[in-house]
Order: sequence, then C-alpha cells, then structure tokens
Amino acid sequence: MARKKNAFYAQSGGVTAVINASACGVIETARAHSDQIGKVYAGRNGIIGALTEDLIDTSRESILSIAMLRSTPSGAFGSARYKLKSLEANRREYERLMEVFKAHNIGYFFYNGGGDSADTCYKVSQLSESMGYPIQAIHVPKTVDNDLPITDCCPGFGSVAKYVAVSALEASFDVRSMAKTSTKVFVLEVMGRHAGWIAAAGGLVQDHGIPVVVLFPEVEFDEAKFLARVDALVKSHGYCTVVVSEGCHYPDGRFLAEQGTRDAFGHAQLGGAAPVVANMVKQALGHKFHWAVADYLQRSARHIASKTDVKQAYELGRAAVRMALKGHNAVMPTIERVSDRPYKYKIGMAPLSEVANVEKFMPRDFITEDGFGITESCKRYLMPLIQGEDYPKYKDGLPVFATLKNLPVEKKLPAFEMK
Repeated sequence: MARKKNAFYAQSGGVTAVINASACGVIETARAHSDQIGKVYAGRNGIIGALTEDLIDTSRESILSIAMLRSTPSGAFGSARYKLKSLEANRREYERLMEVFKAHNIGYFFYNGGGDSADTCYKVSQLSESMGYPIQAIHVPKTVDNDLPITDCCPGFGSVAKYVAVSALEASFDVRSMAKTSTKVFVLEVMGRHAGWIAAAGGLVQDHGIPVVVLFPEVEFDEAKFLARVDALVKSHGYCTVVVSEGCHYPDGRFLAEQGTRDAFGHAQLGGAAPVVANMVKQALGHKFHWAVADYLQRSARHIASKTDVKQAYELGRAAVRMALKGHNAVMPTIERVSDRPYKYKIGMAPLSEVANVEKFMPRDFITEDGFGITESCKRYLMPLIQGEDYPKYKDGLPVFATLKNLPVEKKLPAFEMK
C-alpha cells in the first residue's frame, strides 16, 4: 500500500488576530485523521519555507500548545509577503515546490492567506497535474481587508472591525470631553487599500450619537465636500471623529497617503492618510486635532477579538482538511450567510478559479448617499461579525499566548537560491 501523504501548511501576507485559530483547525483536524494524513509540516515564514525546504514539524508540538494557537495572535510559524510570479515568468519556483513536496511525501497543501495566496494555491494545483505529482491544494481564507469574493466574510475581518469600532467609540468619548477647550477633530486611519470594509466598521459609532465621517476607497475624495461636512459637525456637536481608510484616493487615482514606493507584492506603499487629512482640517478650518494610525494594533488585538471571527477562523481551517480528505482540489472553504437576525451561516466551497485575483468591494448601497457614512443594510451585515468576546487566558495582568518550539524537519535537497 502507498504511504499516507503528509500535509504542508503555510501562512501568507499580513497576519491577523485569528489566523492561528485557522492553523489550529487545520492541525487538530489532520491529527484526528492520522489514518489518512501523516504529519503536518508548516512553512517557516510562509511559502519561503517551502522554497528553501525550511519546514517545521508540528507533530513535535504538544496537544496543549496547538490548542493554545486558537487564542494566540499573529503567525505562529512566520508569514511572508512573497508573491510567486506567473508559471510562465518563473516556473523554477513552482517546480521547486513540487520537488520539496515529493521529497517529504506531501500530498496536501493548505495555504492560509488572501487573494495573492489564492492565486498561488491555484497555480500549484495546476502545475501538480501537469507534472504528474498530485497535490490537493486548498486555500484557507484570511484577510482583514475582507475583500475575497464569494465568501460572506473573511477570518480576521470581524476582529479588526470590532477593534476599530471600539477604538473609534472610546476615542470619541475622549474628544467629546475635551472639545470645549482642546481637540475638536480626531482622525483614525485604518487598513483597507482598495476596499472600505474596515473603515465602515468605524461608522458603527453613529448609533451611539457620535458625529463621524468615514472616508472609503470606493468613494473619490472631495476635499471641499469633506471639509464642509467636518465643519458642520463641529459646529453642531462641538467635535467630530474621522475614520479614514489608507486607500482613500483623489479622483485621479492618487492615494492621499502615497509615498511613491511599492511593497513586495507590487502594491503602492502608503505612508499615512491620517496626518494628511488632519492637516487639511487644521489649515482650512483651524480646528485643533489629534490623529492616530491603527496599523498593527488593529490586526493583532487578540485581547478584544470577535468570538464570531475566532469560531469561523477555526471552522474554516477544519473544513479545509475535510475537503481535502473528500478529494477536493483547488477550492476554498467559504462562509455562506443564511440570516442576519438571528445570525446563521453554513460552510460552503468555492473554486479557486473564481477566487484568485478577484477583489470584493463595498456595495454602494452599504454607503450613505453623501459618501460619508454607512447604511442600515451595512450595519446588518457588520453587526453579527463583531459579536461576542473570546478572551485569552491572563497571567500577571497580561494575556498568555502560545510560543511553539518550531523544530525543523531534516532537509533532503540541495539548497535553493531565491531570486
């Protein structure tokens, strides 16, 4: 009888508060099916670990350590912003993946990431067929940007949305208390290069009586219109909170925060929309301001993670393994919403051919007509995703997170030079 195949798991792109919950789901489910799956190897620093044959043997981690991943933020095995080029442009990297998979008897590939990862996963599945070495490639969705198509939401988004909504509410209370003699405008910058889902979460404070202006990537920035809105809110309420997406841009496509440089994925490097917006307010209206960039804080805030998000992240990791065991390939487990109130959903499945290189933007009917707020339909969509608290255990006042041993697997191949 042929040996049972091992599995390879890797984390990709920006990490989240719940990506390790997906890792936990993958590893625990694979262990529960040890009659069909051998060991689970993780890539150290994502896909780079596969290319350099730097694999981590997760079988040498205790049951407790793997279970603790569910409440640990960031990427326990290391992630990477490294996008494999097309098969035509750089076939050698894909062939190297196949060589590593063959050398370590890997038959399952679980890639936990966003849109670029879905593309890589799909290409691996295609190449494995042409090379005659079958690999079941399953994409495990993850992105705080919430911009993957087909799935109702993406693991990581619910927690960052909860963090942004809570932060906007708390900071607004602070500004309101000081507005008479001090700060009148607070600007909070959040992630979201092309899609305004995270910024939309800041709009949830509307129902708490907070005067808020939300700036979406989906709405072209009109400086005069924006300043008029801020001025009107300050005059009527005494203060105003602005939540701006890093991807907010002018009509000609220029980002407010563009620096003229690009990241490893070829995306424009953004340097801070918040100070740009805050200075506009100061120069045009004279209001005293403060600004903040949520940056890593929003995506690493496991202490206030959404219980719904944690649950879905784990379930999709588990579903990925089950799909592989059923023989599926080049697919992604999805969340299919059944109802808003009460919130119900089921696990679905999407072909990677329909996921790779496709972005999901905010529907226009989720944004108010003036372009500065969110509608009731948007609130109905967002509210279930931020529900519940899933606090980690605490010791001496600080949360207790897992730190894995991450012991290496013995290498079997010659070294590979990254280009």
